[in-house]
Amino acid sequence: MSLRKYLLSSIFFKQAAIAVVIVVAILFLFLQWIGFSTNHGQEIVVPNLSKLSVDAAEEKLDELDLDYVLLDTMDYDASFPKFSVVKQDPNPGEKVKEGRKIYIKINAGSYQLVAIPNLIEQTLRQAEPSLKSLGLQIGQIKYVPYIGKDMVLKLFANGRELKVGEKVPKSTTIDLEVGDGNEKFNEDELVPASDTIATPLTDE
Repeated sequence: MSLRKYLLSSIFFKQAAIAVVIVVAILFLFLQWIGFSTNHGQEIVVPNLSKLSVDAAEEKLDELDLDYVLLDTMDYDASFPKFSVVKQDPNPGEKVKEGRKIYIKINAGSYQLVAIPNLIEQTLRQAEPSLKSLGLQIGQIKYVPYIGKDMVLKLFANGRELKVGEKVPKSTTIDLEVGDGNEKFNEDELVPASDTIATPLTDE
């Protein structure tokens, strides 16, 4: 049979039809596999994990076929329960694919301790930002007679005087005792120089 007759024969058309069906079937199965492997069209809304314990957050994510990664512990925030989720990425409401990892940060169990710096004889203007930078709160400021105006003389927490280097929790309220600049030297209390000179011994 010549090539021309073969191309016009029913046998050729049957074989061509079978080949087309096979190609279409392979393409269909390939697209189905791509869609399955990439979860095409399947998106999960990220839940709000804020203030949940790690166990509760894990359980909630497991229900949605999501995973989590604990990044670190943040400084204690009294507005969140201890060891609860403070931050998450992606944020609540975002859409992700199945198996996506949610990165979380949790609240510490208590305030971090910080050391009291040496602020004695420093001005109030210098002392306040130093305390605030450590996460401490400024409380009452009591003025007492002292020649140096606004000079820090003592630091207190809960009515107890603090020593330099002593550690207190962050967010502790620090009360300050500072000079009012009104105390003057009393000249009457000064001893004349002549009174301090010892009488020389004389030979008898």
